[in-house]
Amino acid sequence: MTNPAAPSKPSSSLVPPAGPRRVLALAQLGNSVGDGAYYVTSALYFTHVVGLAPARVGLGLTVAWAIGSLVGVPLGGLADRRGPRGTAVLLALATAAAVASFLVVRGFVPFVLAACAYASAQSGLAAARQALLAGLVPAGERTGLLAHLQSTLNAGLAVGAGLGGLALHAGTRAAYLGVFALDAVSFLLCAALLLRLPPVPQVAVRRGHGVALRDRGRPGVLRDRPYVLVTFLNTVLLLRMPLLSLGIPLWITERTEAPAWLVSALFVLNTGAVMVFQVRMARGVTGLASATRAIRRSGLVMLASCAVFALSSGASPWAAAGILVAGAVLQVVAEMQQSAGSWHLAFDLAPADRMGEYQGFFGTGVTVARTMGPLVLTALLVGWGTPGWLLLGGLMAGAAYGMGPAAKWAATRGATAQAQDAVPVTRPVPVS
Repeated sequence: MTNPAAPSKPSSSLVPPAGPRRVLALAQLGNSVGDGAYYVTSALYFTHVVGLAPARVGLGLTVAWAIGSLVGVPLGGLADRRGPRGTAVLLALATAAAVASFLVVRGFVPFVLAACAYASAQSGLAAARQALLAGLVPAGERTGLLAHLQSTLNAGLAVGAGLGGLALHAGTRAAYLGVFALDAVSFLLCAALLLRLPPVPQVAVRRGHGVALRDRGRPGVLRDRPYVLVTFLNTVLLLRMPLLSLGIPLWITERTEAPAWLVSALFVLNTGAVMVFQVRMARGVTGLASATRAIRRSGLVMLASCAVFALSSGASPWAAAGILVAGAVLQVVAEMQQSAGSWHLAFDLAPADRMGEYQGFFGTGVTVARTMGPLVLTALLVGWGTPGWLLLGGLMAGAAYGMGPAAKWAATRGATAQAQDAVPVTRPVPVS
């Protein structure tokens, strides 16, 4: 595989160096602004403007993201076969069309169909973009670039959320439709930027004395048990994703005396910390050993964070607020460590010729965490209280410590597969 982008030293700036890295960041920024506006307005649009019952909106989105998580793997495989740049551009256009279709949705069935199209295109786009990144950036620089992209994502979401807030303040149908139009345009911009990137050729796999494209007879990602285990453990660690948007807000309002506005303050704290420190945090992750160490540390910090959050119950309002801020600081440190480590493992443990397929599968962890996380967090935190916090922290620490052996198993599998690929093919000599 060629690397059109020349290797460069890790940048201390929040802006990636010029070239494909910066184009990828601009594409991320463009569609994240639109997504930020969409996220804060979509629920009210579907209920207040379209007129759907909240339960039906929740059911439709759950079905959509479940289908999207399944479709992401074959769409990632399509990026491997047809090239990640062209696939990513087409899926960005498909996402724009799906968002635009929300503008004319007037019933439950059309809403579910549009949501399925949106979730499927988004899942496939994420996998194709990861494969594109892997083809354009040398292996040792991918984690650092992903940290840049995560900072860019948070910045874009923050700007978009502000624009969405203006639409919520206006409260008119036209304001909501403007947000959806903005999100659709943001994905058109993303497609245009991705089209500026150089194409990435298909990966050639050496077979004996010749070279052949990826062997379609080899088992797919679902039969790669070590990688499946790594993905499962990462999914457990990703339960922290709905913690900030659902678990902590419910905990604050149901179990503590802290002021409700603290929910917004903690969100701003998390977003700002990731924007400023994620690149710096990822700099120490340079290989398999450092990635698993970062994840192991994140598990311990997350356990400490859960214990601190639990202490806020029963405290006075301002004491509870201080405890919650301390817990949120620990939580975002754990988040940045886990993100940096998991990014490296997702790429390093995937076969180079099936990067899109494997990234599509690894990305299902995000969907599963967002789908199942609310149920798990509501039961543990609101239902069980302090024991629930401790159980959640213990579960994440256990998954973090299990990642080391799982990653070594997957790495051993990868080395064995490469050795098998390098064995010359012996053809029988015909006997006359």
